[in-house]
Amino acid sequence: MRTYFKNEPVFLATIVLIWVLLGLFIIYPIVMVIHQSLTPNGEFSLEVYKKIFTKVYFRRPFLNSLKLGATVAFIGTFIAYVFAYAINRTNVPFKRFFRTIATMPIVSPPFALALALILLFGRNGVITRHLFGGAYEPPIYGFWGLVVVETLAYFPTAFLTLDGILKSIDPSLEEASMSLGAGKWKVFWTITLPLSTPGILSAWLLVFSQSMADFGNPMIIGGNFPVLSTAAYLQITGMFDTPGGAGLAVLLLIPTLIAFMVQKYWLSRKSYVTVTGKPSSMRLVEVGRVARAVFTFVLLLLTFSILLFYGTVFYGSFTKLWGVNYSFTLDNYAFVFDVGLEYFKDTLLLASIAAPISGFLGIVIAYMTSRKVFPSRRLMEATSLLTFAVPGTVVGIGYLLAFNNPPLVLTGTATIIILVFVFRYLPVGVQSGSAALYQIDQSLDEASHDLGAGTWRTFFKVSLPLITPAFFSGLFYSFVKSITAISAVIFVVSGRWNLVTVAILGSVENSDLSQAAAYSTVLIVIVLLVMALMRWVVSLCSFERKMEVSG
Repeated sequence: MRTYFKNEPVFLATIVLIWVLLGLFIIYPIVMVIHQSLTPNGEFSLEVYKKIFTKVYFRRPFLNSLKLGATVAFIGTFIAYVFAYAINRTNVPFKRFFRTIATMPIVSPPFALALALILLFGRNGVITRHLFGGAYEPPIYGFWGLVVVETLAYFPTAFLTLDGILKSIDPSLEEASMSLGAGKWKVFWTITLPLSTPGILSAWLLVFSQSMADFGNPMIIGGNFPVLSTAAYLQITGMFDTPGGAGLAVLLLIPTLIAFMVQKYWLSRKSYVTVTGKPSSMRLVEVGRVARAVFTFVLLLLTFSILLFYGTVFYGSFTKLWGVNYSFTLDNYAFVFDVGLEYFKDTLLLASIAAPISGFLGIVIAYMTSRKVFPSRRLMEATSLLTFAVPGTVVGIGYLLAFNNPPLVLTGTATIIILVFVFRYLPVGVQSGSAALYQIDQSLDEASHDLGAGTWRTFFKVSLPLITPAFFSGLFYSFVKSITAISAVIFVVSGRWNLVTVAILGSVENSDLSQAAAYSTVLIVIVLLVMALMRWVVSLCSFERKMEVSG
């Protein structure tokens, strides 16, 4: 190994550089959060945690977060499984349409659904005023409002996981069981559901982690139901109690890290292989008319709910003053493209700088950990994926603490926002790059090395061209998530650099819902355009790759 490093000094330098970046911008901020909570007065003390576990107003957000996360995870995973099962295992119509609608909340701003809930069921909401006549005001502020919003927002994550699991289950297993006399329900309970178990657990843990980390929705409709993410933010910005906020952030970090590790451990220990390499000509098991009607109704109901929420945001953006004057106007968009134009310029500029860096660094780390053998390889991969498990609130507080004092002062600069974007969404590039590299025969790299090419010449000339679609997928995903981010960057934005999501949050807090709806609508349109561009670029890269192979 020492000889290998000696022959390739650039390779060794790359390893060192990556570890410096991961240590400085991932590990160090998290350590600073923990350190701040343990040294409130500059000396080691457990006073912060003693206060958290003895004072009700500190303990309550922790219990609320666990309650909300578990509830949203159960409901969201159940809905997602029904949705995925209906699309993959029944003969319902319009499957492509339902699949597209199910993923819509993923690409929207984090609190667009909370805004829609206020527009529909708030004190001056459309349904509250026109359907209930103002006699009944639904309890949207607090636990149940958050359950509704977060379930709609995060069930798509569970759906994508379960959709892949159900696609991978060979339908011949189910048909073989039915040919032996088992009914459809028995086949479901004894074959389909058990084989779906790893996906169900993985989906549950993913939704649980997302709910625990959610900041935007609780900030808008949390009411008297405080959760850890908002409590930590308010403790720092409102009470100026940085150690207390850091302690709450650590409490938020613990369950999400446990969920992440349990998910990885479970999937690595269990084997649910059904694909053997043998072709199967068995047809997909279909359900009867009644079951088909029930599944179709469920899909339509959920689709209607999603379209109703986003349609309300779109409609609200054209009203003069929501709840008072519903007359048509373009004033909100005039404001957004005038005063709010600076927010969009800053957001798009910073995201455009961060996304290529995040995408390229992710691909490099994926190549290093997938194609090379060196000490700390697995640790490097795990560290690069760490921000998948760390809530945005913890990341934001960590950057605030780590880069607010010498020797590296970045507070108030564009650099700190870009760094948050880069390392917050770095795991996307690593995961997509690793998945693509594992599908490419390593003998291509070995042949390049045999011909005298070094590591980086092989990477740029052989591997990178073959995984270009994965690179662009990670790049565009990082860009989309950056322009819709709020939980991490809320701690590091300044008067010089502001973001659209911060402007939306400010409009909601000022009760200017129509203006917030206009901001959200423009942001959603930008995201959709970026996603369309991403699909075109990826399809173009895939086509060129096929042409090169066929040539």
